[in-house]
Amino acid sequence: MTDDILFKYESLVDELKSYLGNSKFDSIFKSKTAGLTKPEQFLIKMEMSRLSQPIARFIDLRGQVTGQVKPFEYEGKQHFMDETAIEVFEKAIERHGGYTLAVYEAVMNTDNNHRVMQKKAAQLAQQPEHQEEQNFDCQVIKFASYESRREERMNYSIKITVELEKSNTVAATTSDISLSGAKIKLAPRYHVKRGQILGLRLVGLEQDFELGLKNGIQYEVVAVEKVSADFNHIRLKRTFVENNDKFDGFLESFIHGNKRRYKVNLDNTLDAVVSKGYEQYYIPRVTSLFTFFSQHDDKIYPSLVLTTENNIFIQRYFCDERKLSCLYTILNQQRINLLLSDPSPVKEEYLYTFTHVVGGKVYYYSATRSELATEPELKQLFFGFGSQKESWQCFKVQLMPSHPDDSFIPLSLPNTAGKDIEKLNKPPTPRVQGMVKDVKYLVILTSVGTKTEQTHYQTFSYDKSLVNQLKRFGHGKHKAPPKLETVDLEYVNLRAHKRYLYKTDILITLPDEQVYTAHSRDFSVMGLQIECQQPVSFNKGDVVELSMPELQKITKKYQLSALKYEVMAVSKSLTTINLKATRIADLPHMGVKFFTQLIENNKDKLKVSEEAPKIPGLSTALRNMVTKSVCQFPFYLHKESAHFKTGAIGHGLYPSSLHTILQNYGLLNDTTTIDPFLSTEQITDIITPLIKDRSRQDPPLQFTLFIRFDPKKSTLQEAVKSQCVADDNFSPLHLFLKKGLKSELVFVMRLYISRTGRPDTDYLSNELKYVSQYALHKAKDLEEALWSVAGVGDMVDVTDETLSHLDFTAELIEQMNKRKQIWLKRLT
Repeated sequence: MTDDILFKYESLVDELKSYLGNSKFDSIFKSKTAGLTKPEQFLIKMEMSRLSQPIARFIDLRGQVTGQVKPFEYEGKQHFMDETAIEVFEKAIERHGGYTLAVYEAVMNTDNNHRVMQKKAAQLAQQPEHQEEQNFDCQVIKFASYESRREERMNYSIKITVELEKSNTVAATTSDISLSGAKIKLAPRYHVKRGQILGLRLVGLEQDFELGLKNGIQYEVVAVEKVSADFNHIRLKRTFVENNDKFDGFLESFIHGNKRRYKVNLDNTLDAVVSKGYEQYYIPRVTSLFTFFSQHDDKIYPSLVLTTENNIFIQRYFCDERKLSCLYTILNQQRINLLLSDPSPVKEEYLYTFTHVVGGKVYYYSATRSELATEPELKQLFFGFGSQKESWQCFKVQLMPSHPDDSFIPLSLPNTAGKDIEKLNKPPTPRVQGMVKDVKYLVILTSVGTKTEQTHYQTFSYDKSLVNQLKRFGHGKHKAPPKLETVDLEYVNLRAHKRYLYKTDILITLPDEQVYTAHSRDFSVMGLQIECQQPVSFNKGDVVELSMPELQKITKKYQLSALKYEVMAVSKSLTTINLKATRIADLPHMGVKFFTQLIENNKDKLKVSEEAPKIPGLSTALRNMVTKSVCQFPFYLHKESAHFKTGAIGHGLYPSSLHTILQNYGLLNDTTTIDPFLSTEQITDIITPLIKDRSRQDPPLQFTLFIRFDPKKSTLQEAVKSQCVADDNFSPLHLFLKKGLKSELVFVMRLYISRTGRPDTDYLSNELKYVSQYALHKAKDLEEALWSVAGVGDMVDVTDETLSHLDFTAELIEQMNKRKQIWLKRLT
């Protein structure tokens, strides 16, 4: 009844909210509610009283709004809000005279709040003209959205009595119970509201145990959830006014002793395993370099970089002959400040670079798209000259805030779940906190240039006599630049075979009979890493012959000479070589057979090669900070029979343009479809043939997705037309794109797709183990779902760069971009 009346007079309630805090509120209330009955006036007055209650609730809008979230302090308490929320907060504080529930609710209901937008979009989608006739079996994974519980909740149903008012006691049952809260089932005819104080007697327990509770237990209503016509779920938290240590001890012991019998509530943990499971596939396979910028006094500089096997090439690219990173001079203070002036939540730019080597020293030259746009003559010169260099690169730069607090993501398990959990739930060590305490921004660098685009730049004509003018884009060498700490991402060793440390002499013979002397650093069944005494002249992909004279002395069964190995990697110093055994047809490889037997017979003697992190915990802290700030469009390919299909997409703190389109059609809930963008047919015909035989160790393959979007259409299926290509020849798409540029919106996405190996269950082990204790079948279902992921992809928007290389007028592209910005701004 209460909810019905408040809903019936919703507009009046909203109007009265605006007068809360006004000294004449009582007289305004009387005049506004004069036509209502006394019970109706009473219920609305009670709602006003509820909203006027001071609270100390923490506001964290990260991942909940479209605006740029930043720290905001009020009365010694730090909140995280965007500009829209801060403006609403400050106005509401001034109106209500302090931080009340009305202020909190106003902030949580801004128009750019994802929950509010989803509710509106869902209402829109329910209209017949907006409904899609599709099977939504693609999961939406909200990155880093899982929560931790302070304690375990046990699914336990007992009889209770609930004292609603002094003379009104009703019978009910619990649904679950914890030390500091409970969820009860209550018939809908009994009306309770959030904030109401209730008294409970645990009748079912009092029949068997002496609880020492004369007046029952006091609880506050946290939420009312409509479940069915028969009952509502009332979520409660204890007020602890009883101050009864004996009962608290009993209840804690009772839950711990019976949780296997009655099962614990696993909702949070199940959600966490799903999210973390997909995150562990995505972060290690990203081709973008994660660079953290710290601020000390007024200086902003790169301080930490998180590397993976897929992005390490970018970090190495920016290291000069001294092995010092030059990012400090390339992403300098001036450029960072210019990026920060962009009001967008994620500030974006294109960075063009090349190097020039003089006297063995590497000098970097770089310019941004914005810088070159202001100087057309130098633009032609920079592109025309720089693109001739082998070192030419085009990077997409994305900058967003990063918060040291995000370095800690506790497990979804409460400390009471086990002895080890409390230890694992501890925040980063003081040393790690000291490393990240000054971090203010995360910059993501993605190499997006293609050979075709570089060839196009090489056609730019320029006056060779003006080449010296490029000095203004050159970067000098600092004798002692701020140290950039390189941190390798720690995740499960996904090698097919373990590597063992072992040093023995190796002779390498090339096809031209040239011989190098070396020694092994480690070996596995299928390969070796060796250290040469002098720089080598061969390259990745070459096949060489190895002889192992020392090892030959211990075996007569295997011939350890002229063994063919393929060069998999050569270090920058040209002395450290990774090798993989090469078989001829199906003939056995003597090296593989020898090392297999050697390992089998000496497992207790051989030492496994494991690289210990330089600063324990730092990789995890940075990984957490990256996970909290995902701004791309991750997607996952699941294998069904012999086919691939999109089984899930990721959704981070900062939605991409494709997330925004899905949101516009109410398609960003628990499940969705991206078939209009990337259809199963495109995956089957274009992507599958190229990735089906790839392994997890192979670098990602690149594809380009062209999307035409007509926002006037009522369904996503009608609004989107797309083309996916695997090469750099875009000329066949000229008419397709021209139509989009004239009257629609065009998005060009670069896709980076990798095959996956086995899931990193070490990353999930604690939660999976916990789920297994109480619901083994659910743990198995989760593992099976993760094993079905066969590929992981990342979509990066490269519209501006790609269109500039196609035969379209700048005016046509600019007009389309204006329409796009207007449409995106309207939604956000």
